Amino acid sequence: MKSKLIIFDTTLRDGEQSPGASMTKEEKVRIARQLERMRVDVIEAGFPAASNGDFESVKAVAASIKDSTVCGLARALERDIERAGEAIKPAVSGRIHTFIATSPIHMEKKLRMSPDQVVEQAVKAVKWARKWTDNVEFSPEDAGRSETDFLCRILEAVIEAGATTLNIPDTVGYNLPQQFGSLIATLRERIPNSDKAIFSVHCHNDLGLAVANSLSAVLAGARQVECTINGLGERAGNASLEEIVMAVRTRQDIFTCDTGIDTTQIVPASRLVSGITGFAVQPNKAIVGANAFAHESGIHQDGVLKHRETYEIMRAEDVGWSANKMVMGKHSGRNAFRSRLVELGIELDSEEALNAAFARFKDLADKKHEIFDEDIHALVSDEEQAMVKEQFKLVSLRVCSETGETPHAQVTISDGGKEKPAEADGGGPVDASFKAIEVIVKSGTELLLYSVNNITSGTDAQGEVTVRLSKGGRIVNGQGADTDIVIASAKAYLNALNKLAGKLERMNPQV
Repeated sequence: MKSKLIIFDTTLRDGEQSPGASMTKEEKVRIARQLERMRVDVIEAGFPAASNGDFESVKAVAASIKDSTVCGLARALERDIERAGEAIKPAVSGRIHTFIATSPIHMEKKLRMSPDQVVEQAVKAVKWARKWTDNVEFSPEDAGRSETDFLCRILEAVIEAGATTLNIPDTVGYNLPQQFGSLIATLRERIPNSDKAIFSVHCHNDLGLAVANSLSAVLAGARQVECTINGLGERAGNASLEEIVMAVRTRQDIFTCDTGIDTTQIVPASRLVSGITGFAVQPNKAIVGANAFAHESGIHQDGVLKHRETYEIMRAEDVGWSANKMVMGKHSGRNAFRSRLVELGIELDSEEALNAAFARFKDLADKKHEIFDEDIHALVSDEEQAMVKEQFKLVSLRVCSETGETPHAQVTISDGGKEKPAEADGGGPVDASFKAIEVIVKSGTELLLYSVNNITSGTDAQGEVTVRLSKGGRIVNGQGADTDIVIASAKAYLNALNKLAGKLERMNPQV
C-alpha cells in the first residue's frame, strides 16, 4: 500500500513573510477555508507571538477549521510557546511548531549560544509545547548548513522529549537535490529513535530548487512537505504546493506515497491567494499559470488533438481548470446568488454582508453582460476590502486624458465623513488620480507596486488592481476591482491608505 505524504501548508505564515503579502484576519480565514476544502493536512496559520494581530488571526483560523490540523509557529522560548498554545486552543486538532537555529554561523552570530545550550533549549521548548498539545513539531533552523553529527544529536534529544514531527529546513535555499535527499536518508538511518517521528522538509527557492529538493527528500523517506500556494514566500519563495502534489500524483511509478489533496481545488486556491496578496501568477507557471495547458506550436496542437497524452502529462480539469461559463446575470435573484456563493465555497459572516455583496453584484451586472465565477470572487474580495474601517472613501472621480494633452484628474474624497475635493495633473490618468488623492491625504507613503490583472477576458472585464504602499516600516496591499481601471486604481489606493490609517495589518515580519 502507498504511504501518506502529509501536506503542510505555510502560506499563511511563511508565505505572508513575503514583503507586502501580510493578510488581515478575515483574509487568513478565507484562505484557510479554501485549504481545508483542498484537504490540506496541516495549516500553519501564523506566528502568534509576532503581534496581537497575528495571535488573533491564528485563533480565528483555529476556531473556523474542523478538518485540518491548525499549527502555530513559536521560537524555542516559553513565552512564544505559551502564545502559540493559547492561539491554537480552539482547534479541533492543533499543533505547535517550535524551532531554533543549528548551523554554526547561526549559533555563533545570531543566537550567541554554544551547541550544548542550543540542545538544552530545544529540549525545553518541546517539553513546554507538550503541555499544550501532543502534536509537536521541531525544526533545526538552517539545517541545510548544519553539521550532520550535531543534527543527529539534537534531533534524537527532541524526539526523546516528545517531538512527533522533525522538520528539516533548507532555510536559505543552499542545498542541491542529491545532497538534500542524502541528508534525510542519513538522519533517518543514524538517529536511533528516528522511527518515533515523521520526517518533514521545508525548502526555500533561492536557487530555484525548492521543489526538486523537497521531492528528493520524499524519495529518501520524508513523509511531510512544507509548501505554499503559488510558491509564495520570503525572498525567492518556498516549495510550491501545486508542483509538489502534482509531481507525486503524476509520477506514481516513482513515488511510494501519495497525498490526500483534492487537486480540483488547486486552481481556485491559487487564484484566491493571488487576489488577496496581489502577487500575480506568471503565465508560464507550472500547474496554475494561464499558459500551463496552452499549445501554440502547430506540431503540439496536432499531437494533442490526435491524443492528449502526446504533449500533456496531466489533465487541466484535474487541477481545477475549466472553461469560463456565464453562471449569473442581471436577472438572477438573491437566492440564486446565495446558492452560487455556497457552490464556490464563499462564506459571508452575516445576512447584512450577503445583502451588501448582492447589491454590488447587481451593480456589476448592469455594467457587464456576462458574470463569471472569477467576477464573484473579486466582488467578494472587494466587499471585504470595503469592510476595512474607511477613513478615506471615494465619492467621485473625473479624469480627462487625450492625445497631446496632460492627463488631469478631479477627485472628491470623504475624509472621516467630511468631503474634500482636489485636482492634479499626472503622467497618465492613474498617476493624475493618485496625485489628486495625495493633495487631500498627504500620506507620505512610498508606492512600491502598481499591478493590474484582468479577472476574465473581454473588453468589459473587471480589472483587479493591487497597490502596495510603504510607510515607517509597514508595507500594506490595497485592492480594488471595477470595470473601469482608473476607478479600480483609486479604490485600491484608498484601500491601502485605510489599512495604514486603521493599522489593521501587522508590521511585516521582517521589520
